[in-house]
Amino acid sequence: MTDTSTKLSEFEIISQYFVNQTPTNPAIYLGSGDDCALMKVPNDQVVAITTDTLIAGVHFPENTSPEDIGYKALAVNLSDLAAMGATPIGFTAALTLVDVDPQWLTAFSQGMMTLAKQYNIQLIGGDLTRSSIMSITITAHGFVSESQALYRHGAKPGDVIFVTGELGAAGLALRNQESYRPQPRIAAGLALRGLANSAIDVSDGLLQDLQHILVASKVGAAVNIDSLPLAAKLSQALPKAQAINLAANAGDDYELVFTVAPNKINALQQAMQNCGCKYTQIGEITPNPGLCLLDHQQQPYDLVLKGYDHFR
Repeated sequence: MTDTSTKLSEFEIISQYFVNQTPTNPAIYLGSGDDCALMKVPNDQVVAITTDTLIAGVHFPENTSPEDIGYKALAVNLSDLAAMGATPIGFTAALTLVDVDPQWLTAFSQGMMTLAKQYNIQLIGGDLTRSSIMSITITAHGFVSESQALYRHGAKPGDVIFVTGELGAAGLALRNQESYRPQPRIAAGLALRGLANSAIDVSDGLLQDLQHILVASKVGAAVNIDSLPLAAKLSQALPKAQAINLAANAGDDYELVFTVAPNKINALQQAMQNCGCKYTQIGEITPNPGLCLLDHQQQPYDLVLKGYDHFR
């Protein structure tokens, strides 16, 4: 952004670029404009809450368009709700700006609100500050029945492991300093309720995130590395071994990894067909802890596991 010497106050910025930009949701009793937002929670539901922060130069290249930044800031939070099988309801946005650029704010707001309108979710509050580094923190809220929520700890030996969509496009985009718009798998998350024993979204890398399921469930997994659904542009840009490494470790795809008991595979096929989401079988849950990588000939596959970690 460039400093345009705009003299809008904090509350003028909020009013001009963010208030009344999202649809109203009947679950929101009171949205933005007061000290707190108020939500009506149905008697048979619990509230799913998730928070993610995006920092310029860390989570997106400095030259990323403001539309893409706004879109991604909300998308990564909706992905977490999808992984829990929750229906998105509303979100708050805390925005730290380096300067006030009306064109940037307009585009950022449009990118964020495009996704909000797609899922009929309401901006219900937030905060606006100024600093030397731009950052965006979104907290998203959703509803899900306690009995239907998807967890990391439910995987069982014999479960089949699946992943939605394709892998590696985000990693390639980040490698090339390009923008990438992840698609939150909300419809798939809802379809998996009552079918998946466990689920997680791919934010830090397929294998690293899968291991979160394994640790939480106290099980292991055998993954056929050759079965990973590589994004077409990834296969075109890199040799196979490099493409597999990027798809397995890079993260930022925001697809869903989930496990399903064999006797529910037919029901899964119908559910995923109904929601129009591609998915691929990539392995099986095993009783002994640990992650085993195999090629198509069932031989051990040598791959260094290195998902994303802010502190390493």
